[in-house]
Amino acid sequence: MNEIYLDNSATTRVDDQVAQAALDAMCRTYGNPSSLHTKGLEAELMLDGARRQVAAALGAQPEEIAFTSGGTEANNLALLGAMAMGRRRGGRVVVTAFEHSSVLAACAQLEQQGCEVVYVKPDAQGHIAARDVVAAVDERTALVSAMLVNNEVGTVAPVEEIARALKLQKRGALLHCDAVQAFGKLPIRVARLGVDLLTVSGHKIYAPKGVGALYIKKGVRIAPRAHGGAQERGLRVGTEPAPAIAALGKAAELIDTQRTARNTALFAKTLREGLAGVAGLRFNSPEDALPSVVNLSAVGIRSEIMMHYLEQRGIYVSSGSACAKGERSHVLRSMGLPDEVIDSALRVSFGKYNTCEDIARFITVLRQGMKDIKRSRP
Repeated sequence: MNEIYLDNSATTRVDDQVAQAALDAMCRTYGNPSSLHTKGLEAELMLDGARRQVAAALGAQPEEIAFTSGGTEANNLALLGAMAMGRRRGGRVVVTAFEHSSVLAACAQLEQQGCEVVYVKPDAQGHIAARDVVAAVDERTALVSAMLVNNEVGTVAPVEEIARALKLQKRGALLHCDAVQAFGKLPIRVARLGVDLLTVSGHKIYAPKGVGALYIKKGVRIAPRAHGGAQERGLRVGTEPAPAIAALGKAAELIDTQRTARNTALFAKTLREGLAGVAGLRFNSPEDALPSVVNLSAVGIRSEIMMHYLEQRGIYVSSGSACAKGERSHVLRSMGLPDEVIDSALRVSFGKYNTCEDIARFITVLRQGMKDIKRSRP
Protein backbone atom coordinates (compact mmCIF):
# COMPACT_ATOMS: atom_id res chain seq x y z
CA MET A 1 0.00 0.00 0.00
CA ASN A 2 1.42 3.36 -1.03
CA GLU A 3 1.49 5.99 1.69
CA ILE A 4 -0.31 9.25 0.99
CA TYR A 5 0.87 11.94 3.36
CA LEU A 6 -1.50 14.90 3.55
CA ASP A 7 -0.42 16.38 6.89
CA ASN A 8 2.26 18.78 5.68
CA SER A 9 1.04 21.59 7.91
CA ALA A 10 2.06 19.45 10.88
CA THR A 11 5.49 18.65 9.47
CA THR A 12 7.17 17.86 6.17
CA ARG A 13 9.47 15.14 4.95
CA VAL A 14 13.07 16.38 4.91
CA ASP A 15 14.37 17.19 1.43
CA ASP A 16 17.37 15.08 0.37
CA GLN A 17 19.50 18.16 -0.34
CA VAL A 18 18.56 19.58 3.04
CA ALA A 19 19.48 16.33 4.77
CA GLN A 20 22.84 16.38 2.98
CA ALA A 21 23.51 19.89 4.28
CA ALA A 22 22.88 18.66 7.82
CA LEU A 23 25.10 15.61 7.27
CA ASP A 24 27.93 17.78 5.96
CA ALA A 25 27.67 19.98 9.05
CA MET A 26 27.77 16.95 11.32
CA CYS A 27 30.65 15.17 9.60
CA ARG A 28 32.73 17.93 7.99
CA THR A 29 32.15 21.35 9.57
CA TYR A 30 31.59 19.79 12.98
CA GLY A 31 33.49 22.29 15.13
CA ASN A 32 31.92 24.47 17.79
CA PRO A 33 31.19 27.85 16.12
CA SER A 34 32.50 29.60 19.24
CA SER A 35 35.87 27.81 19.23
CA LEU A 36 38.87 29.96 18.33
CA HIS A 37 40.50 27.56 15.88
CA THR A 38 40.08 26.52 12.26
CA LYS A 39 37.33 23.97 12.84
CA GLY A 40 35.42 26.53 14.87
CA LEU A 41 35.86 29.14 12.14
CA GLU A 42 34.57 26.70 9.53
CA ALA A 43 31.44 26.10 11.60
CA GLU A 44 30.96 29.82 12.19
CA LEU A 45 31.21 30.54 8.48
CA MET A 46 28.65 27.82 7.82
CA LEU A 47 26.27 29.47 10.30
CA ASP A 48 26.84 32.84 8.65
CA GLY A 49 25.94 31.32 5.30
CA ALA A 50 22.73 29.80 6.65
CA ARG A 51 21.82 33.15 8.23
CA ARG A 52 22.23 34.84 4.85
CA GLN A 53 20.06 32.18 3.19
CA VAL A 54 17.21 32.64 5.66
CA ALA A 55 17.52 36.42 5.51
CA ALA A 56 17.37 36.35 1.72
CA ALA A 57 14.19 34.27 1.81
CA LEU A 58 12.57 36.93 4.00
CA GLY A 59 14.03 40.03 2.39
CA ALA A 60 15.87 40.80 5.63
CA GLN A 61 19.45 41.54 6.64
CA PRO A 62 21.47 38.64 8.12
CA GLU A 63 21.99 40.49 11.39
CA GLU A 64 18.20 40.63 11.80
CA ILE A 65 17.92 36.84 12.01
CA ALA A 66 18.19 34.94 15.31
CA PHE A 67 18.08 31.14 15.20
CA THR A 68 15.83 29.28 17.64
CA SER A 69 14.70 25.72 18.28
CA GLY A 70 11.56 26.30 16.22
CA GLY A 71 8.38 28.31 15.92
CA THR A 72 7.25 27.83 19.51
CA GLU A 73 10.46 29.20 21.01
CA ALA A 74 10.56 32.04 18.48
CA ASN A 75 6.98 33.05 19.29
CA ASN A 76 7.69 32.98 23.02
CA LEU A 77 10.89 34.95 22.56
CA ALA A 78 9.05 37.52 20.47
CA LEU A 79 6.09 38.06 22.79
CA LEU A 80 7.70 37.64 26.20
CA GLY A 81 10.92 39.32 25.12
CA ALA A 82 9.15 42.29 23.56
CA MET A 83 6.88 42.83 26.54
CA ALA A 84 9.81 42.58 28.94
CA MET A 85 11.28 45.58 27.15
CA GLY A 86 8.03 47.39 26.39
CA ARG A 87 6.09 47.23 29.64
CA ARG A 88 6.99 50.82 30.49
CA ARG A 89 4.97 51.87 27.43
CA GLY A 90 1.96 49.93 28.66
CA GLY A 91 0.87 46.43 29.49
CA ARG A 92 -1.68 45.84 26.74
CA VAL A 93 -1.29 43.17 24.04
CA VAL A 94 -3.64 42.67 21.08
CA VAL A 95 -3.72 39.26 19.37
CA THR A 96 -6.06 37.34 17.11
CA ALA A 97 -8.09 34.72 18.95
CA PHE A 98 -7.01 31.83 16.72
CA GLU A 99 -3.26 32.19 16.95
CA HIS A 100 -1.05 29.13 17.36
CA SER A 101 -1.08 27.68 20.86
CA SER A 102 2.47 28.93 21.49
CA VAL A 103 1.30 32.52 21.05
CA LEU A 104 -1.82 32.02 23.15
CA ALA A 105 0.18 30.30 25.90
CA ALA A 106 2.68 33.17 25.93
CA CYS A 107 -0.25 35.58 26.21
CA ALA A 108 -1.60 33.59 29.16
CA GLN A 109 1.81 33.97 30.81
CA LEU A 110 1.72 37.70 30.17
CA GLU A 111 -1.71 37.90 31.76
CA GLN A 112 -0.30 36.22 34.86
CA GLN A 113 2.34 38.94 34.92
CA GLY A 114 -0.36 41.61 34.97
CA CYS A 115 -0.66 42.43 31.27
CA GLU A 116 -4.01 42.99 29.61
CA VAL A 117 -4.52 40.80 26.54
CA VAL A 118 -7.26 41.57 24.01
CA TYR A 119 -8.31 38.71 21.74
CA VAL A 120 -9.75 39.68 18.35
CA LYS A 121 -12.06 37.01 16.96
CA PRO A 122 -12.30 36.00 13.29
CA ASP A 123 -15.60 35.81 11.45
CA ALA A 124 -17.38 32.54 10.64
CA GLN A 125 -15.20 32.11 7.55
CA GLY A 126 -11.97 32.51 9.50
CA HIS A 127 -11.18 36.01 8.29
CA ILE A 128 -9.63 38.66 10.52
CA ALA A 129 -10.56 42.27 9.82
CA ALA A 130 -7.70 44.75 10.12
CA ARG A 131 -10.10 47.38 11.46
CA ASP A 132 -11.03 45.11 14.39
CA VAL A 133 -7.38 44.59 15.30
CA VAL A 134 -6.51 48.27 15.03
CA ALA A 135 -9.62 49.32 16.96
CA ALA A 136 -8.35 47.29 19.92
CA VAL A 137 -5.05 49.21 19.99
CA ASP A 138 -4.81 52.15 22.39
CA GLU A 139 -2.04 54.26 23.87
CA ARG A 140 -1.24 51.50 26.39
CA THR A 141 -0.69 48.84 23.71
CA ALA A 142 2.91 47.71 23.45
CA LEU A 143 2.49 44.72 21.11
CA VAL A 144 0.18 43.37 18.41
CA SER A 145 0.47 39.79 17.13
CA ALA A 146 -1.27 38.41 14.05
CA MET A 147 -0.39 35.19 12.24
CA LEU A 148 -0.01 35.53 8.49
CA VAL A 149 -1.65 32.21 7.57
CA ASN A 150 -3.85 30.34 10.00
CA ASN A 151 -2.51 26.84 10.59
CA GLU A 152 -5.90 25.09 10.60
CA VAL A 153 -8.10 26.82 8.03
CA GLY A 154 -5.50 28.59 5.88
CA THR A 155 -6.97 32.09 5.92
CA VAL A 156 -4.52 34.91 5.24
CA ALA A 157 -4.51 37.82 7.67
CA PRO A 158 -4.23 41.43 6.41
CA VAL A 159 -0.89 41.96 8.13
CA GLU A 160 0.24 44.70 5.73
CA GLU A 161 -2.98 46.63 6.33
CA ILE A 162 -2.59 46.27 10.10
CA ALA A 163 1.02 47.48 9.88
CA ARG A 164 0.05 50.56 7.86
CA ALA A 165 -2.71 51.45 10.30
CA LEU A 166 -0.41 51.05 13.30
CA LYS A 167 2.13 53.32 11.65
CA LEU A 168 -0.52 55.98 11.10
CA GLN A 169 -1.54 55.76 14.75
CA LYS A 170 2.03 56.62 15.79
CA ARG A 171 1.55 54.94 19.15
CA GLY A 172 4.69 52.84 18.87
CA ALA A 173 3.15 49.38 19.27
CA LEU A 174 5.35 46.61 17.90
CA LEU A 175 3.88 44.17 15.36
CA HIS A 176 4.74 40.48 15.57
CA CYS A 177 3.73 37.98 12.89
CA ASP A 178 3.76 34.20 13.18
CA ALA A 179 4.62 33.26 9.58
CA VAL A 180 5.31 29.57 10.23
CA GLN A 181 2.54 28.35 7.90
CA ALA A 182 3.18 31.08 5.32
CA PHE A 183 6.94 30.57 4.97
CA GLY A 184 7.67 28.71 1.76
CA LYS A 185 4.11 29.14 0.48
CA LEU A 186 3.80 32.90 0.15
CA PRO A 187 6.51 35.34 -0.97
CA ILE A 188 7.48 37.11 2.25
CA ARG A 189 9.25 40.45 2.36
CA VAL A 190 9.42 41.81 5.88
CA ALA A 191 9.69 45.43 4.75
CA ARG A 192 6.53 45.14 2.68
CA LEU A 193 4.69 43.40 5.52
CA GLY A 194 5.79 46.17 7.85
CA VAL A 195 6.43 43.84 10.79
CA ASP A 196 8.92 44.28 13.63
CA LEU A 197 9.15 40.59 14.54
CA LEU A 198 8.43 37.52 12.42
CA THR A 199 8.60 33.79 13.22
CA VAL A 200 9.50 30.91 10.87
CA SER A 201 10.12 27.21 11.43
CA GLY A 202 12.27 24.67 9.61
CA HIS A 203 10.16 21.54 9.67
CA LYS A 204 7.36 23.20 7.70
CA ILE A 205 9.71 23.78 4.73
CA TYR A 206 11.40 20.34 4.43
CA ALA A 207 14.08 20.94 7.05
CA PRO A 208 14.43 18.91 10.28
CA LYS A 209 12.44 19.50 13.41
CA GLY A 210 14.09 21.52 16.15
CA VAL A 211 15.17 24.63 14.28
CA GLY A 212 13.54 27.94 13.43
CA ALA A 213 14.28 31.64 13.30
CA LEU A 214 13.01 34.96 14.54
CA TYR A 215 13.33 38.08 12.41
CA ILE A 216 14.00 41.10 14.62
CA LYS A 217 13.86 44.40 12.77
CA LYS A 218 16.96 46.51 13.17
CA GLY A 219 16.51 48.86 16.11
CA VAL A 220 13.92 46.67 17.87
CA ARG A 221 15.03 45.43 21.28
CA ILE A 222 13.73 42.34 23.03
CA ALA A 223 14.89 40.65 26.21
CA PRO A 224 16.33 37.10 26.15
CA ARG A 225 14.43 34.29 27.85
CA ALA A 226 17.56 32.36 28.86
CA HIS A 227 21.01 33.42 30.00
CA GLY A 228 24.52 32.01 30.00
CA GLY A 229 26.22 32.74 26.69
CA ALA A 230 26.77 35.17 23.84
CA GLN A 231 25.34 33.06 20.99
CA GLU A 232 22.74 34.72 18.74
CA ARG A 233 23.70 38.09 20.21
CA GLY A 234 22.70 36.80 23.63
CA LEU A 235 19.10 36.22 22.56
CA ARG A 236 19.28 32.45 22.25
CA VAL A 237 22.20 31.24 24.30
CA GLY A 238 23.88 27.85 24.18
CA THR A 239 25.92 26.07 21.54
CA GLU A 240 24.14 26.44 18.22
CA PRO A 241 22.63 23.30 16.63
CA ALA A 242 24.80 23.84 13.57
CA PRO A 243 23.56 20.86 11.48
CA ALA A 244 19.93 21.88 11.94
CA ILE A 245 20.76 25.50 11.12
CA ALA A 246 22.64 24.44 7.98
CA ALA A 247 19.58 22.44 6.97
CA LEU A 248 17.27 25.40 7.58
CA GLY A 249 19.49 27.59 5.43
CA LYS A 250 19.44 25.10 2.57
CA ALA A 251 15.67 24.65 2.84
CA ALA A 252 15.20 28.42 2.71
CA GLU A 253 17.40 28.58 -0.38
CA LEU A 254 15.28 25.92 -2.10
CA ILE A 255 11.95 27.68 -1.54
CA ASP A 256 9.94 28.00 -4.74
CA THR A 257 6.72 29.83 -3.89
CA GLN A 258 5.49 29.98 -7.48
CA ARG A 259 5.66 26.23 -7.92
CA THR A 260 4.12 25.67 -4.50
CA ALA A 261 1.24 28.04 -5.25
CA ARG A 262 0.60 26.42 -8.62
CA ASN A 263 0.58 22.86 -7.29
CA THR A 264 -1.42 23.49 -4.13
CA ALA A 265 -4.04 25.49 -6.04
CA LEU A 266 -4.50 22.50 -8.35
CA PHE A 267 -4.73 20.09 -5.40
CA ALA A 268 -7.26 22.24 -3.54
CA LYS A 269 -9.38 22.69 -6.68
CA THR A 270 -9.33 18.93 -7.32
CA LEU A 271 -10.32 18.24 -3.71
CA ARG A 272 -13.18 20.73 -3.63
CA GLU A 273 -14.57 19.61 -6.97
CA GLY A 274 -14.26 15.94 -6.06
CA LEU A 275 -16.23 16.41 -2.85
CA ALA A 276 -18.76 18.95 -4.11
CA GLY A 277 -22.31 17.93 -3.35
CA VAL A 278 -21.42 15.07 -1.00
CA ALA A 279 -24.15 14.87 1.61
CA GLY A 280 -22.88 15.63 5.10
CA LEU A 281 -19.59 17.09 3.88
CA ARG A 282 -18.77 20.74 4.46
CA PHE A 283 -15.67 22.86 3.95
CA ASN A 284 -14.56 24.94 6.91
CA SER A 285 -11.82 26.73 4.98
CA PRO A 286 -13.15 29.50 2.74
CA GLU A 287 -12.31 29.36 -0.95
CA ASP A 288 -9.97 32.34 -0.66
CA ALA A 289 -7.81 30.59 1.96
CA LEU A 290 -4.25 29.61 1.13
CA PRO A 291 -4.79 26.43 -0.93
CA SER A 292 -2.10 24.45 0.88
CA VAL A 293 -4.56 23.91 3.77
CA VAL A 294 -8.14 22.67 3.42
CA ASN A 295 -10.21 22.10 6.53
CA LEU A 296 -13.37 20.04 6.09
CA SER A 297 -15.88 18.06 8.15
CA ALA A 298 -17.69 14.82 7.48
CA VAL A 299 -20.41 15.99 9.85
CA GLY A 300 -21.53 13.36 12.31
CA ILE A 301 -18.36 11.26 12.04
CA ARG A 302 -15.83 12.05 14.74
CA SER A 303 -12.43 13.09 13.47
CA GLU A 304 -10.51 10.28 15.15
CA ILE A 305 -12.80 7.63 13.63
CA MET A 306 -12.33 8.95 10.10
CA MET A 307 -8.60 9.46 10.63
CA HIS A 308 -8.26 5.84 11.73
CA TYR A 309 -10.23 4.67 8.69
CA LEU A 310 -7.98 6.68 6.39
CA GLU A 311 -4.79 5.58 8.15
CA GLN A 312 -5.71 1.92 7.71
CA ARG A 313 -5.70 2.64 4.00
CA GLY A 314 -2.36 4.46 4.04
CA ILE A 315 -3.66 8.03 4.06
CA TYR A 316 -2.48 10.49 6.72
CA VAL A 317 -4.34 13.68 7.63
CA SER A 318 -4.95 15.45 10.96
CA SER A 319 -7.85 16.84 12.92
CA GLY A 320 -6.12 20.19 13.40
CA SER A 321 -2.92 21.54 14.87
CA ALA A 322 -0.49 18.81 15.90
CA CYS A 323 0.33 20.87 19.01
CA ALA A 324 -3.27 20.52 20.21
CA LYS A 325 -2.77 16.77 20.82
CA GLY A 326 -6.31 15.94 19.75
CA GLU A 327 -8.09 18.61 21.80
CA ARG A 328 -11.10 20.37 20.30
CA SER A 329 -9.94 23.06 17.88
CA HIS A 330 -9.82 26.54 19.42
CA VAL A 331 -9.54 27.89 15.87
CA LEU A 332 -12.88 26.49 14.72
CA ARG A 333 -14.43 27.39 18.07
CA SER A 334 -13.31 31.01 17.67
CA MET A 335 -15.06 31.01 14.28
CA GLY A 336 -18.31 30.10 16.04
CA LEU A 337 -18.75 26.74 14.31
CA PRO A 338 -21.07 24.21 15.98
CA ASP A 339 -19.60 21.38 18.05
CA GLU A 340 -20.67 18.66 15.60
CA VAL A 341 -18.67 20.38 12.86
CA ILE A 342 -15.64 20.89 15.09
CA ASP A 343 -15.69 17.30 16.33
CA SER A 344 -15.74 16.04 12.73
CA ALA A 345 -13.05 18.33 11.35
CA LEU A 346 -10.14 17.09 9.25
CA ARG A 347 -7.21 19.18 8.09
CA VAL A 348 -5.79 18.21 4.71
CA SER A 349 -2.50 19.93 3.89
CA PHE A 350 -0.44 19.56 0.74
CA GLY A 351 3.29 19.49 0.11
CA LYS A 352 5.76 19.23 -2.73
CA TYR A 353 5.81 15.44 -2.69
CA ASN A 354 2.07 15.13 -3.28
CA THR A 355 0.50 14.35 -6.65
CA CYS A 356 -2.95 14.69 -8.20
CA GLU A 357 -3.24 10.91 -7.86
CA ASP A 358 -2.87 11.32 -4.09
CA ILE A 359 -5.76 13.74 -3.99
CA ALA A 360 -7.95 11.53 -6.18
CA ARG A 361 -7.24 8.55 -3.92
CA PHE A 362 -8.08 10.58 -0.82
CA ILE A 363 -11.39 11.70 -2.33
CA THR A 364 -12.34 8.12 -3.18
CA VAL A 365 -11.43 6.73 0.24
CA LEU A 366 -13.07 9.59 2.17
CA ARG A 367 -16.33 9.19 0.27
CA GLN A 368 -16.27 5.45 0.83
CA GLY A 369 -15.39 5.96 4.47
CA MET A 370 -18.42 8.16 5.02
CA LYS A 371 -20.62 5.36 3.67
CA ASP A 372 -18.85 2.52 5.51
CA ILE A 373 -18.77 4.25 8.90
CA LYS A 374 -22.43 5.27 8.75
CA ARG A 375 -23.40 1.76 7.59
CA SER A 376 -21.52 0.13 10.48
CA ARG A 377 -23.47 2.02 13.11
CA PRO A 378 -26.30 0.21 14.89
